[in-house]
Amino acid sequence: MKTGLLPLVERAGRFALNQRGFESRTVSTRTALVHVYEASGYGKLPTTAVLHGIGSGATSFAATLVRLRPHVRRVVAPDLPAHGFSGSPTVRLTSKALFDSVREVLDRSIAEPMVLVGNSLGGALAIEYAMASPERVCALVLVSPAGARVDPAEWEALLRAFKIDSTAEARRMLRRLYHRTPWYISALGKSFRDVMRRPGIREILENARLDDLPTPERLRRLSMPVLLLWGRSERVLPASSLEYFRRCLPPHAVIEEPAGFGHCPHFDDPARLAARVVDFARRAGG
Repeated sequence: MKTGLLPLVERAGRFALNQRGFESRTVSTRTALVHVYEASGYGKLPTTAVLHGIGSGATSFAATLVRLRPHVRRVVAPDLPAHGFSGSPTVRLTSKALFDSVREVLDRSIAEPMVLVGNSLGGALAIEYAMASPERVCALVLVSPAGARVDPAEWEALLRAFKIDSTAEARRMLRRLYHRTPWYISALGKSFRDVMRRPGIREILENARLDDLPTPERLRRLSMPVLLLWGRSERVLPASSLEYFRRCLPPHAVIEEPAGFGHCPHFDDPARLAARVVDFARRAGG
């Protein structure tokens, strides 16, 4: 059993979601045994899938998932391999293996075209899925997405920032995730350090290649409605990432820089994030 404060918080969050009607199930993929939250919704908008970032988990979106549910037909939120309640990878966790696991889970869990939401690494995976299977994505919502082809020096600096070895480094990274840092964040430092030391997470960072990221030509071919949210308090990804997406996303993409949002708006204001996703899905014709 994973120990530490963050795993304890995750278990409490899973219990709370299960009590609210979210099923916890597992999907066996070629990469790992993947844990998935799933719940029937009460609305008419399409099934909405949410992909989290590196070192996080689907449970971190709990408050957002609960708020999406009244408006959509279903909510699906997987934990990436080596994250949350998913198992360790059974193969080397390259970018391709990570994406293949996500594709397997989404393809097997969702039959209809979906609204796909991705934050950070989850945003990069959402982009890749939308490019590979455009007919299965009716609207794409990117929240501080990774995946921009930035300068090689910026790329290396970003990878170094996530290769966390000390509690102090973990606390610095945690503070960068928020618009306004919560008072309790220092208490999570040691546990977050341990999460980022997991072999599977280290493999993701070690195997990440700038050349694997989408080219401008591929990004411009995204045909579905696209919303990119980049909080004004973003302090994890370089500003050049946003400029890359401004240049390379198709002309119909909507790009917004909301005040009060940091790298993880589901921490800062889950109600406002959910409301924006719902509004965009509705306007996209869901």
